[in-house]
Amino acid sequence: MSSTTSKKSKATALARVQALIAGTQKHFPNGSLTIGNTAYTPASIVQVLQGLADVYARVDAAHTSVKDLVTEQSATESKVAPFLRDYTRFLRGMFGTGAMLLADFGLQPPKARTPRTAEQRAAAKAKAKATREARGTTSKKQKLAVKGDVTGVVVTPVTSHPAPAPAPAVAPPASPPAVGPAPVVTTPVVTAK
Repeated sequence: MSSTTSKKSKATALARVQALIAGTQKHFPNGSLTIGNTAYTPASIVQVLQGLADVYARVDAAHTSVKDLVTEQSATESKVAPFLRDYTRFLRGMFGTGAMLLADFGLQPPKARTPRTAEQRAAAKAKAKATREARGTTSKKQKLAVKGDVTGVVVTPVTSHPAPAPAPAVAPPASPPAVGPAPVVTTPVVTAK
């Protein structure tokens, strides 16, 4: 049941009880009524119905109070969460793996790292090598060995009215490098040695 339906049904129930009270007071100011083999005075009927109306009103007030408290709780949690995280880190850093000391704060010690097996290390090394080859990444020394030469420069004069620049003459690369990515051709043209 959604909260809107619940709200409507509570409001409808309260309105119905209040209407019964008003109708009883208007049409039965005094006397006695027999309902279900029991005799009631109009005042006792109103008292029973008013008790139900009072409960509805208290429940509604409690729901409103709970909603306000939940909103306050969420706001407080969002303010305190960074401090809580930092304080927990501080305690773990201070007491390390001291299970007894951390237990005093309700914290578990960090799990011990399990060392990799020889097979796992070999698999990780092979995967890293394959990734470097697939991406064409090189070491610092290999990058230093790559040099470029300027084969031609196109000079474009600057005028007061910008004109479209002529297309630069692009020479094809002499030969692709043995290792590494293909060279990027820009103005001026650069080829790999």
